[in-house]
Amino acid sequence: MWCTIPDVTAALSLAPADDALAAADAGAPVRRSRAERQAIVLDTAERLFAGRSSRSVGMDELVRETGLGKMTVYRLFKSKDDLVGAYLSRKAATVLAFIDDELVRLKGDPRAALLSVVDAVERDVTRTGFRGCPFTNVSSEYDDPQHPARSAAADYKFALHMRLERLADEIVPGAGEDLAAQIHLIIDGMYLSGGLLGPDGPASHGRQLAERLINLSAARV
Repeated sequence: MWCTIPDVTAALSLAPADDALAAADAGAPVRRSRAERQAIVLDTAERLFAGRSSRSVGMDELVRETGLGKMTVYRLFKSKDDLVGAYLSRKAATVLAFIDDELVRLKGDPRAALLSVVDAVERDVTRTGFRGCPFTNVSSEYDDPQHPARSAAADYKFALHMRLERLADEIVPGAGEDLAAQIHLIIDGMYLSGGLLGPDGPASHGRQLAERLINLSAARV
């Protein structure tokens, strides 16, 4: 989930098919909104960064792959650092929206909601082509703690932890902080282990461990 949670970034239709064909036949450029141009750039960045690393992808290559003009891309993102930060921020918004939908769906059952987060992580780390958590992978490429990638990753981790703690507080009133921290560590461990050792390694035990910790915490109430 987490890191990609099943990545639910929807493909955007950039223009009605008939209009796009007509524009191509007429030799006229396809007119796109700013949001559509941003989506093209970020979708391209996601594909390239996921396949290699953000540092190994130069802006000239990225611009070329978007099919947009260089000035168009730089009007949207003033630098590659800004683009990398925006890429992670968009991914964070997608993941957190997924979690929030799950919290609504499972309202009144915090145990099920907390385990649904871990279940989503398990699905993510066992999918074909999984290469580790993008928040960890990308942010670790930059040493500066103020780099947009580091900031976006930290903001995401904080927002995730707040949601875990809110659910844990419902399970263990007044003592949810410890349970949330333990579940968060399990999630991070599943991503690290899954990326390095594959889905059959220690990551495959994450869900079982999370359930055991939740049950032990609830039993002490």
